[in-house]
Amino acid sequence: MTAFVVTGTDTGIGKTVFAAGLTARLGATYWKPVQSGLEEETDSEIVARLSGRPVLPEAFRLKMPVSPHIAAAAEGVTIDTGALTLPPERPLVIEGAGGLIVPLTDHTTFLDVFARWQLPVILCARTALGTINHSLLSIAALRAAGVPLHGVAFIGPEAPAVEATICRMGATRRLGRLPFLQSLKRGSLRAAFDACFPEDRFHLP
Repeated sequence: MTAFVVTGTDTGIGKTVFAAGLTARLGATYWKPVQSGLEEETDSEIVARLSGRPVLPEAFRLKMPVSPHIAAAAEGVTIDTGALTLPPERPLVIEGAGGLIVPLTDHTTFLDVFARWQLPVILCARTALGTINHSLLSIAALRAAGVPLHGVAFIGPEAPAVEATICRMGATRRLGRLPFLQSLKRGSLRAAFDACFPEDRFHLP
């Protein structure tokens, strides 16, 4: 049964919006294992609003909008990464925090958890300047950790040469590109996602 991990090359690039679109497309349940920052709308709340799909509660909710290991230390919380076990719900979309090597503790990153789960990862990459370096480093990190990479989803303005370079040099496939949406609502996201990501892009072998 279908389950994907959605991660990004950086923070604030639009992977939560992509995750909402993917959750709606698959008719999936969404899970954000660790949420840092509670003052504004959380990623789980954004996905629930934009997808209309069920959202599982976070395993750890931290108030400070900083790296989880820093927020946890400041708030007297211990993140037990061993307790981050996969929910049984399928289809399932799981979203990480920021980039791949975001520390959850002083010794464990999200990448370590992804390697344990062995779910296919979708890497969200912006199309702006610097994305080739960030994307190829992220792809190399996934491969070094033995994590299956399903493909790259680009977010932002069209950049054909940049996108082709990342997929060629990273030896991975381009899933599609989600543009920035002036009106970000459930209907507009669904329409844009359907237009930009063919149905077969999220089929598993």
